[in-house]
Amino acid sequence: MTAALLEFREVDAFYGQIQVLHKVSLRIDEGETVALIGANGAGKSTLLMSIFGQPRAAAGQILFRGTEITHKTAHFVASSGVAQAPEGRRVFPDMSVEENLLMGTIPIGMEHAGADMQRMFELFPVLKERRNQRAMTMSGGEQQMLAIARALMSRPKLLLLDEPSLGLAPLVVRQIFQTLRELAKSGVTIFLVEQNANHALKLSDRGYVMVNGEIRLSGTGQELLGNQDVRNAYLGGH
Repeated sequence: MTAALLEFREVDAFYGQIQVLHKVSLRIDEGETVALIGANGAGKSTLLMSIFGQPRAAAGQILFRGTEITHKTAHFVASSGVAQAPEGRRVFPDMSVEENLLMGTIPIGMEHAGADMQRMFELFPVLKERRNQRAMTMSGGEQQMLAIARALMSRPKLLLLDEPSLGLAPLVVRQIFQTLRELAKSGVTIFLVEQNANHALKLSDRGYVMVNGEIRLSGTGQELLGNQDVRNAYLGGH
């Protein structure tokens, strides 16, 4: 088996004295879209943030492209090719759309900024319309598109998405997942943390189910969609 693009090996993580991740092992191969689903508070966001050392894994290993990054700085990880659109979007509110996008180039420099910005405007046409608008004046859905586009500006080898549908109207959620589908088809590797299990598993090649900081199930997206326990817990039994 070839080396995974991203791999967790028996990872534990804590917030203070509270253990949040318990011997988590998973892998993501290049070109895959992989979903991590689970209830609110299951530890999904903590797992994503542990890639950047916030919190730092207390035991186990995290590897990216075969190199251990368990104890590396967030800047090292970002410069190695990992980008994240965080939960809650966290755009720079007083900056324009263009300025937010340029912030995404920090790990790689400005060499491709012009061409990459045009590509973001093709992926998310509303950002082109709003290019000079301050991010704080945009809708939640537009801010989510901006957060994803900003992450893509670093030309990542791995795109991490933390709850991209959170708080958004169903129509906007469908638009965002359609764009993610296009990105996946273009070869972008995506690791998606999402409470909306239906959208996430339909998009994904494979998925993992996290319960109380442990991986309880894994399989293809279709296998997990058809699993009755998953359907009862995350899809309303349907």
